[in-house]
Amino acid sequence: MMKKIILITAAVIIAAVNADAQVGRRFYVDAGWQFNGTLANDFSDNASGWGGYVEGGYYFLPRVAAGLFASFNTNNEYFPKETYNIGNTAVTTDLYHSLYQVPFGATLRYRFAWKKVQPYVEAKIGANYAREYELYSNFGVRDSQWGFYASPEVGVVFHPFNKSNLGLQLSAYYSYATNRSEAFGIDGISNAGFKLGISF
Repeated sequence: MMKKIILITAAVIIAAVNADAQVGRRFYVDAGWQFNGTLANDFSDNASGWGGYVEGGYYFLPRVAAGLFASFNTNNEYFPKETYNIGNTAVTTDLYHSLYQVPFGATLRYRFAWKKVQPYVEAKIGANYAREYELYSNFGVRDSQWGFYASPEVGVVFHPFNKSNLGLQLSAYYSYATNRSEAFGIDGISNAGFKLGISF
């Protein structure tokens, strides 16, 4: 009797998992273009499409995945010509501020459906490498540092083909990194943006 109960229970669990597991494999790889804007940042507060990302993970439960991510983005801001006091000299020139960031780390994703359309929420934590450039007409100065990185994300992955992981991804995110630069007056870096890419 106990053997029959175990067999029936196992059959029901397998049937339930198979009923929900009609699209794609248990792992995913997403990569594409990233549009990023910095928030509340006096150094470089312009939005920019100079970015990209890649991430991947494994669904250890039908709806819950753990994985890794890496991305980069560059935000530039132009300042018109004026006179700047640099050390003991004054220079009249225009100026560019450039903020380059490379966050990477671990992800935890929850998808609300295991079907062709898969909305999801995701949390990311890791490290953020940032480098700042102050570029004058004929010289420049720079600073770089490491910080802790955290980011919530919401998105959707669309798989138009049956039994294939090939699809499209669209998501929006907010992130905060603890990077600090006394030279450029940076005390933490907040970002917001969206991503458009391909899912494998």
